Amino acid sequence: MQKIYPSIPVLKEDEGKIVEISYKPEAKYLISAGQAISRFLNELKNGKIIGRKCFKCNRILVPPRMYCEICFKSTDEWVYVRDIGKVVTAVVSYITVDARKAEKPEVVGIIEFLDAPTQGIFHRINVNPEYVVNRKIFGVTVKAVWKKENERKGDINDILYFEPIEEIK
Repeated sequence: MQKIYPSIPVLKEDEGKIVEISYKPEAKYLISAGQAISRFLNELKNGKIIGRKCFKCNRILVPPRMYCEICFKSTDEWVYVRDIGKVVTAVVSYITVDARKAEKPEVVGIIEFLDAPTQGIFHRINVNPEYVVNRKIFGVTVKAVWKKENERKGDINDILYFEPIEEIK
């Protein structure tokens, strides 16, 4: 049986007008990040980076996943990785994460962790944008710079940015 919803006919004097209804919904909800990402975020709050190891592929997955996307098997154990990696790719961004014009350009890129090669995260890199333009940042070793312990919330922004720990040539 089809449900019939009542409607309000448009009056002749309202033709061509846009009807606007304002209300504030009282939506209450909880969202789970899942077992792997929840643990990852909790460890970020503690100033640590954790991944999951797949014994079959012999890879450490960062961010962690409970299933390996290569061999389709469950990952086997939790593994802490150092917060040091190499810049795989980078761009100069002129917009903020919420799509507004940035006050100044920012360098963002993929950091591949030394302890988890072939895996990485997208994050800010604290370098002069010229290093991206001149292609000098690629392959540079960087280290995470963390928020103060009492300011961490358990999200990716607990890492303020990555910065080079070697001279950029």
